[in-house]
This record gives sequence, C-alpha cells and structure tokens, in this order.
Amino acid sequence: MSEHEKVVMIGAGSISFTRGLMHDMIYHKWNCTIALVDIDENALRIIERIVKKMVEKCKASIQVEAHTDRRQALTDASIVICTVGVGGRRAWEQDVFIPRRYGIYQPVGDSVMPGGSSRALRMIHAMIGIARDVEELAPDALFFNYGNPMAPVCSAVNKSVGIPMTGLCHGVFHVANHLAKLLNIDESRLDYDAVGMNHLTWFTKVSIDGQDAMPQLIEKADYYLNTFINDSERGKCFAEAGTSEENDQQFNHPLSWELLKTFKAFPAVLDRHVMEFFPQCFAKEHSYYGQTPGIDAFSFEQCIEWGDKDFERMCSIADSDDDLPDSFITFTGGEHEQVISIINSIRNDDHATYSVNLPNTIQLDNVPQGIILESPAQATKSGLCPQAMGSLDAGIYGTLATRFQWVECIVEAALKGDRDLFVQALIIDGAVTSIDMACNLADDLLAAQAAYLPQFKQRIVEAVS
Repeated sequence: MSEHEKVVMIGAGSISFTRGLMHDMIYHKWNCTIALVDIDENALRIIERIVKKMVEKCKASIQVEAHTDRRQALTDASIVICTVGVGGRRAWEQDVFIPRRYGIYQPVGDSVMPGGSSRALRMIHAMIGIARDVEELAPDALFFNYGNPMAPVCSAVNKSVGIPMTGLCHGVFHVANHLAKLLNIDESRLDYDAVGMNHLTWFTKVSIDGQDAMPQLIEKADYYLNTFINDSERGKCFAEAGTSEENDQQFNHPLSWELLKTFKAFPAVLDRHVMEFFPQCFAKEHSYYGQTPGIDAFSFEQCIEWGDKDFERMCSIADSDDDLPDSFITFTGGEHEQVISIINSIRNDDHATYSVNLPNTIQLDNVPQGIILESPAQATKSGLCPQAMGSLDAGIYGTLATRFQWVECIVEAALKGDRDLFVQALIIDGAVTSIDMACNLADDLLAAQAAYLPQFKQRIVEAVS
C-alpha cells in the first residue's frame, strides 16, 4: 500500500470478520491505522485486545485505536467498513423465533422473509445515521457495507444520503470456487457472468477456457438429483451431507441443482439462503425435501450456538496471558476475504473485476434504474465501475422482480416508521398466508424489536397527539 490508510471498522465486535480483516492487512503488509468502533463496550474491549495481540505477534506496522463513538474515529478516515448487526444475536433470534409461532420457518432470517424484513427496519435506521456521519466527516473515504439485508440497506443509503456506498458479500466468489471444484478445475480457468440480488445472484453463464460449461453442470445436476432426491432415505442423505467436503460440495444443495435445471442458471449462495427467496415452497414445516428449514436443515439454533461459543472463546483468548494461537495469523474464509484485494485494486487502478452491490445504472437494461444489483464491477482509481450485462431472461427476472419491489416497500417502511408499509412488505414477501397474519406478525415483531426502532415510536407519538 503506497499511502497510509486510516481504516474505520464500524461494528468491530463482529469478531470473526475483524480477525479475518486483520489477517489480510497483516498478510498484505499494510502500514495503516485501524480504528475499531462498537457501541458494545465489552465486545470492543475483547476485539481490541485480540487485534493488538495479532499486531504484536506479527510485528505489523498497524496502529490500533478503539472507540465507542464513531464520530471520533471517522475524522481523516480513508476507508470505512461497516459490519453492523443491530441488536446482535439476541435480536436476530426474535426475527426467526416469532415467525415460527405463525408456522413460518427460516434457516437464516437476515435477508428476506419476515426475519429479513424485521432486520431491515433496525439496520436501515442505524445505517442512515452512519452514512450521514461518513458524509460529514469522511466524504472521500471508500465506504463498504457488509450488513444484511444487503439490498435494502444499500438502497436506503442511496436514496436518503446519496454518498457512494458499496455492498460486499463473498457469496458469488464462494460459489464460483464451489463450481470450479465440482468441475474439477482450478478456479482461474472458470469464467462466468453472475447478476441478481444479494443471496439470489444467478450464474447465467459459466465457461471453462472459453467453452460453455453449463451442459456439464446440468449433467451433474441430473446425477445428484437422481441419486439423492429420489432416494427413499433422502432425509438421511441430507442429514449426513456436510460430514465431508465431498458430500457438502455435491449433495447438500438439491434446490440449487433443481433451479439450475429449471432456469438454466445456477443460484448463489446455495440452498440455505436461496430457499428463503421462495417462501411459497419452503417456509412450512417439512417443506425442504422432508426437512424443516432452520431446524432439521441448516439449524438456526446451531448457528446461534456457534456464534455464542465463538465469542466465549474469543473472550478467553483476549483475557489470557498466553501467546495468541497460531491459527489467528493463518487465512480463514469468510465475508472479509476480498475487501483488502478490492481496496488494493482501486488504489493501483488495476481494473480487476469483483462482484459488488451497487445501484443499477448500466448493468441491466430491463431493470429500473437505481435498483440495487449484485453484479460485476471493475476496480479503478475512480472506484468500482459496474459492467453492462444486457437483459435478464424473463424467468430469472421473474424470480427477482417482486423482491426488487419488496426492497422499495421495506425501505419506505423503515424510513417513515410506517407500520402499514411494514405489513405491505410482509405480504409482498410471500411467506404469510393472510392479511390478518401479516398484521399480527408485524405487530409482534415491532413489539419485540421496539428498543431498536425509535422511528416507529415517534410515529406512534405523533398519531396519538
């Protein structure tokens, strides 16, 4: 890195992300300042100690600051990275557990379906405040968001603040590597076009050394689906899938293979996220090939348990006088894994291509301007420049069109603090089965998350007065 960067990390208590980011900065020998920001003082203390241990162990030229007030950190920032998750895992649990009382099952609940809608209300309010501070205090900084739901957050900032913000997710990068392994090639030989909405981004073209590889993928889909979906013990097969890398690569994503056969395009980011975009098929008990989403398949409770245990482990390591484990300075996959490369590419003006979330300008001809799309962009000294992708086929556009309008509705609901618009968004989403259910579910979610929704409280006060 030719210049000294000041990196402000807002939501630094997201420990696995921050640890991965620090590894990458150390690996690339950055000479920089990192300002860690989190409103949770204990989480901030833990990550500050871990980051300082990493810097000391590697003798890195990185200065470390810690702040609970982001405005103190943002002055002179050249890079701002947000990994905010408003309310943490406890609020996230309510996004999933409350819809379960209505018979709606979600394996993730952070992007779409009722959980994604609820999370959007919290995230948008917080991210608008962050974006306004960035606009005031660091207007020239590269500004990245990793917080979900990606499309609503990016759309809200684009509409309300206007400061350039890029949404990043490793999903397309991860699935490209997944497909390369399935095709038994090095990922450098794989070329592809991938465009859509974060967590439902379609690989519309896949080629190996310039030769169309879609027929090979469809052949694999036939084999995997015939072998496992039609197996009388398919539930057992799916339960055991993931016990080895081979099983996970091949057999743990039957929906993705079925969608490939149906739409002639492969969806990212595989079944756990993708099924939530089709709640009419996969929101009910036993609806995912005989398994219940979030319980038997892709256990939500297990995901939360892993997060809690990982935080406990990080606390122990931070407070220990022992040397930092060597694993902390080795590469780990995760959401962080491209942002440093993207920044280096921008600073070096090398025109490398990355999958990013930006408003539609030239990307898709048959999608309205301003809609947030996940699609390729080139890294130049001017920033990330999206590439023209032509038009989406009618079927693929159909899987996304309602979602684009759901984004518009939930963003408006969050910005206005409007309960009725929240109900509309739940209906558009498609997981509820009646208007009454949408109304009751909206009220339950608003009540459970009231501490993080001051914009709704203000509307209630105005209505009463």
